[in-house]
Amino acid sequence: MTFSICVREEYEDDGDEQLRFGVAVTTRLPGVGTLCPFASEHGAVATQSLVNVDLGRSGIEYIDDGLAVDDALQSLLNADEGREQRQLHGVDAEGTFAFSGEECNGWYGHVEGENYTVAGNLLVGEEVVEATADAYESTANGDAPLAERLIEALEAGHEVGGDKREELPVQSAALLVTRTGEDADGFTDDLRVDATETPVADLRATYEEAKRGYEIILERQEEQRPDETEEEVGASDVSDE
Repeated sequence: MTFSICVREEYEDDGDEQLRFGVAVTTRLPGVGTLCPFASEHGAVATQSLVNVDLGRSGIEYIDDGLAVDDALQSLLNADEGREQRQLHGVDAEGTFAFSGEECNGWYGHVEGENYTVAGNLLVGEEVVEATADAYESTANGDAPLAERLIEALEAGHEVGGDKREELPVQSAALLVTRTGEDADGFTDDLRVDATETPVADLRATYEEAKRGYEIILERQEEQRPDETEEEVGASDVSDE
């Protein structure tokens, strides 16, 4: 099931050190967002190739329970008789893990960076995961929202060829971002495009529209907020009486 990226980043929220996690994926099949990406405030996991959704779902649950990502995901693979047909990778607060079974369809493989993992199968070649990894590394911990930078990473992999199954027109893409702090990017943290012929471009368009909608809501909330100066003056007038 094509290629995906999982990342961990540190950031500050009101002076406190926080973590954010993200996962993004695209494939030449519909509805990848329901199958592949999983994330919580403790980590991010992607399950793909011959997909076993329980690996992603249970992987995040194990990480949330305090298991290290490598222990959590390896234990699940050990109990999975079909593990040689799986790809499973992810990150938690401290580490990374990536696995590609020997029976995955080529080209397949993965890359582990200091704070990220990239994996793919049925690709035109190794350059897809390399381009995805390079694009993320070039913007890691940048000023742009993580969701936007994950899309840029998918775009880089897609531009060098991506999934090689050109006979399959219906494609999909998805992203999921979580964080430990209070800040949020509104409606841009959990997005998916379930059935299209241009998945990454449509995911970018969906992100831009979600961002625009969120900004409109924030602007209206600001306009509706009572004038604090007028409230203080009114309170003073009452107390003087």
